[in-house]
Amino acid sequence: MCTKEKLVTYYSWLRQYGYNDSHSGNASFREDDTVWITPSGACADTLQPEDLIACEMSGVAGEKASFDAALHIEVYRKNPDARAVLHSHCPYTIALTLDGKEFVPEDFEGQLYFPKVPVHCIPFSSYGEQAPQVVADTLQEHCITVTRGHGVYACAPSLDLAYKWTCSLEQSAKIAHLARQIDRRG
Repeated sequence: MCTKEKLVTYYSWLRQYGYNDSHSGNASFREDDTVWITPSGACADTLQPEDLIACEMSGVAGEKASFDAALHIEVYRKNPDARAVLHSHCPYTIALTLDGKEFVPEDFEGQLYFPKVPVHCIPFSSYGEQAPQVVADTLQEHCITVTRGHGVYACAPSLDLAYKWTCSLEQSAKIAHLARQIDRRG
């Protein structure tokens, strides 16, 4: 079961392991008809469970909720089994998907979990309007997706599994990057 304490722990791990900077990304979990989400501009190093913001599945975001609150709510609406959504700014994944093409992992674990990772090109000027629908629709068929130049969204029945998808994708991106560096020298 997801709890506020667990959400804070996973959000801080995204920072600790280099998947977010001190104030980037966001995280949420669903508890019945309530979505608990990190506040806008939350610092992963100082966030406390009592800082999380309650949002309603009806679409009402709590005051000071993350900019992505509407996106998280839409993901839960379209994915009834989802109980956790993590948004990270994984540097290798972002760098390898700047071309806007879907990412196909070359390593064994990546291929096992994600035969392909969809990448969406959403203009900055309309991100807030377009991203909730685009990301939620994609996460109906995939456990993880990337918005070009912005970051990774993972949804799962648990925080642990959403975190696993995030870490596994970034590891696959690192391996792909290293393989490309070796190929250039060979």
